[in-house]
Amino acid sequence: MACSNIRYGEGVTQEVGMDFKNLGAKNICVVTDKTISKLPPMKTVLDSLQIQRLNFQVFDDVRVEPTDISFKKAISFARQGNFDAYLAVGGGSVIDTCKAANLYACNPESEFLDFVNAPVGKGIPVVGSVKPLIAVPTTSGTGSETTGVAIFDHTELKAKTGIGSRTLRPLLGIVDPVHCKYMPNRIAAYSGFDVLCHALESYTAIPYQERTPRPVDPIQRPAYQGSNPISDIWSLHALRIINKYFRRAVQDPDDFEARSNMHLASAFAGIGFGNAGVHLCHGMSYAVAGQVKTFKAKQYDVDHAIVPHGLSVVMTAPAVFEYTASACPERHIEAANILGKDTTNVKREDAGRALSDAVREFMNDLEVEDGLQALGYTSEDIPALVKGTLPQHRVTKLSPRLLAEEHLHQLFHESMKVY
Repeated sequence: MACSNIRYGEGVTQEVGMDFKNLGAKNICVVTDKTISKLPPMKTVLDSLQIQRLNFQVFDDVRVEPTDISFKKAISFARQGNFDAYLAVGGGSVIDTCKAANLYACNPESEFLDFVNAPVGKGIPVVGSVKPLIAVPTTSGTGSETTGVAIFDHTELKAKTGIGSRTLRPLLGIVDPVHCKYMPNRIAAYSGFDVLCHALESYTAIPYQERTPRPVDPIQRPAYQGSNPISDIWSLHALRIINKYFRRAVQDPDDFEARSNMHLASAFAGIGFGNAGVHLCHGMSYAVAGQVKTFKAKQYDVDHAIVPHGLSVVMTAPAVFEYTASACPERHIEAANILGKDTTNVKREDAGRALSDAVREFMNDLEVEDGLQALGYTSEDIPALVKGTLPQHRVTKLSPRLLAEEHLHQLFHESMKVY
């Protein structure tokens, strides 16, 4: 079990300057995006650094849903800055970009694809150390403040991939619920569905003792190990919070209790999937997001077409859980029950339908678009979506049920409409 240190509490962000002073940091790289740079969380961070008279430089050119190109911009900035510590202030895009910048600045001779997951990249294990990184998440979704994963769009492949290593984990995640006040409801919804799928996928992933390969040398082992007794605790607790607070957090932006708890659920699910892993919803989402045509999600202040990560993930969830249920029906039934379904008389063979219906009800209640067709895809796009999914071994091999190419075709077909 690997996890960042977590500090939770209203207003704890103002302590970050003291944290860096205690680390002996002399030159801090602060990473954020154009939107967050103008919001109160960033002011709190910079005020804290200035009070402690710490030197820092700000990189605010993070792309929402980062690409290999945007990662490389941040890496170039970091390599030129001679930084001895890093601070990420933002959502998963910001935190992942900061992780990559830190990693490659500490490995100046490495080429970009060296650490990228195979088969897209070389998948070389990270053997050295990186500089201390503190993450201040401003969304309730990715859980990136707890994990050793950095995800990006590979522009040539038109699919997401990433870097996975325990070395990338932030030293500290500062989970401050105050920052949730600034999320528009669509961002709260889509990022919340990422939390939901993190918890569901990690709980239903292939069991850790069945996960292959299992290298003898621990450093060769992937960060994602399969479902396990420790991750299960975090994933299930996240589901309980989601059932109680997710709808409230989206439907009433002023419901601070609900938004605070979803912020916690994001971290809890992050601890769960950061060790167990995710599987098909995420594996398929990387092609959905990477091959976006003209769709542009509401309330996202960007200048490019975008399928937000959480939206791309949940679009296939109903079809996926119907497919995977036969491998571990009890887990699917338990998850459905936690999410509010009456499973008293649900039979094992109906486990997938029960969980899929539970997810679908959340999607409907929170006004999620009706399937991949609503994002601009047609049946003619399925071969390309399958092609973009096939290389995602890092996550697809964690599916509890064996997956062939024809299964992916069927899952994408079933995901064209959700309701």
